[in-house]
Amino acid sequence: MSIHYTTDRAIVTITIDRPEVSNAIDRPTAQALADAMRRFDADPDLAVAVLTGAGGKFCAGADLKAMNEHATGRSVRVEPHGDGPVGPTRLLLGKPVIAAIEKLAVAGGLELACWCDLRVAATDAVFGVYCRRWGIPLMDGGTVRLPRLIGHSHALDMILTGRAVPAPEAARMGLVNRLVAPGETLEAAHALAQNIAEYPSGAMRSDRLSSYDQWERPLPDALTREYTHGMATLDTGQTTEGIRQYNTGERQYAKLT
Repeated sequence: MSIHYTTDRAIVTITIDRPEVSNAIDRPTAQALADAMRRFDADPDLAVAVLTGAGGKFCAGADLKAMNEHATGRSVRVEPHGDGPVGPTRLLLGKPVIAAIEKLAVAGGLELACWCDLRVAATDAVFGVYCRRWGIPLMDGGTVRLPRLIGHSHALDMILTGRAVPAPEAARMGLVNRLVAPGETLEAAHALAQNIAEYPSGAMRSDRLSSYDQWERPLPDALTREYTHGMATLDTGQTTEGIRQYNTGERQYAKLT
């Protein structure tokens, strides 16, 4: 099995397990990964997902050795509709996903990391559009999400050159949210996920979706959409209950990570 799905309270860890190819993704793995994300999104008992890779590496992108194996069904799908080549990259989930990145997140692996809401990376991790070297285009949202995350100039630096970007530089660009020691990304991502999971879910999820929904909208339209998302949250009653807990001191939160 190339994808593992492990739950612990409100957190699910989804692991790409193909260490022999640096967790590169073939078609069955892409399908299994997209299905795992849909399973997480549909489970009311789960609040946050952590995406990681087995064997101390995150993901090297699409499995190039499988690209010509059309007869075996291992070549990634490249079609205009449905899932992306590496799986869930065309989905917009209703709940957050955190990437725990060791060693490398390159080519489609970089696009997968950009698809996640937050990225926790080891200080020795490397990011890059390595597919540039083989004439392979970005088709899992890389040309869209990377500029939105780090700005057009930084994104073009990566997209045009295909160079290796070390984690500290990626953090300065805004691509990495947390830098931790090698081998500690999964623990740090779980701690971050637990912090997020402790909050009332309605407002967090509404604000998250609004932040995605506002792209390319005129400001008045974006503000109206934010209001709509916010009102849907207020209607759940979670805000009233949260204010009550604040005023009574009934619920306390750990120090933010």
